[in-house]
Amino acid sequence: MKAAYFTHCGAPDVIEYGDVPLPVPGRGEVLVKVMAASVNPIDTYIRSGKVKASLAAKQIPGSDLAGIVQSTGPGCVQFRPGDRVWCSNQGLFGLQGTSAEYCAVAEHWLYAIPDGVDFQTAAAGAMVGLTAHLGLFLHGGLKSGEVVFVNGGTGGVGSAVLQLAVAAGATVITTVGSQAKAEICRQLGATAVIQYRTEDIDQRFQEILSKTGSINLWFETLRTPSLDRCIALMAKRGRLILMAGRDARPEFPMGPFYTKDLRALGFAMFNASVEEQRAAAESLNQQLKTGAWKPLIGRCLPLSQTAEAHRIQESGSIDGSAELMGKIVLVPHA
Repeated sequence: MKAAYFTHCGAPDVIEYGDVPLPVPGRGEVLVKVMAASVNPIDTYIRSGKVKASLAAKQIPGSDLAGIVQSTGPGCVQFRPGDRVWCSNQGLFGLQGTSAEYCAVAEHWLYAIPDGVDFQTAAAGAMVGLTAHLGLFLHGGLKSGEVVFVNGGTGGVGSAVLQLAVAAGATVITTVGSQAKAEICRQLGATAVIQYRTEDIDQRFQEILSKTGSINLWFETLRTPSLDRCIALMAKRGRLILMAGRDARPEFPMGPFYTKDLRALGFAMFNASVEEQRAAAESLNQQLKTGAWKPLIGRCLPLSQTAEAHRIQESGSIDGSAELMGKIVLVPHA
């Protein structure tokens, strides 16, 4: 089969494209024909060596896929050939990545794609959807009527947080870098949007919060958060969700934090159990089915351009030089 792979860590150009052996599903595994795969920041961290991981001789990157079941290994009972499925959690902990024509996946990480949802949409929503759902509900305990803030309302995680919070009955405030992105966020249900490049962020927060009330749940997607600003804007017993910034060491305003009875919750999606992720996936499938959540797709590239996809992802999520909106999706069988 064709796949993108790298033999050593480095810049995006270490990624090659060529033939690798077709995986054979073992016990409890399903062979999936990959119809779409998406790119996440963690994929670039592993490829660059920023995150140390156990790598194969030809390491295939990628965590998310959507595709068609081709065959099943011994012990599989949930899926059969022809079923449409999506998953995340690949490319980690020694598992084959998804930037390939086929992938062998443990059955317990697979979820059915709802009728009417295409492969690219399902792949684009995998990791970001699970991350947003786990952060909002498992860790954040979001309730209807609360005020939520998320940075980057048109990013992969940010747009998922925005839509899922709105669907849950929350008032959502977000930030964007342009007027066009601001309009997209309003279409997705945001009550207020701050254009951080052209507006005074602190002044806009004061204007918005005078109408909505203080923030109950702050979902931080930035690698280097401004905790002084964040904590000053939080309601008593508010929750701060942290899921980015592996190397960040921001100053922590202890006094305002504890006198408001605030809580800071850090989490990584891949730490969630099989059961926790399945519960989130089943909820996400319902939102996909009803149209309450539709993952944003910014770019769609053929699998042979995986190196370019990593370059775009890296320049958007790490150094901020690219205007990346939504997810990058790779299509193996164009």
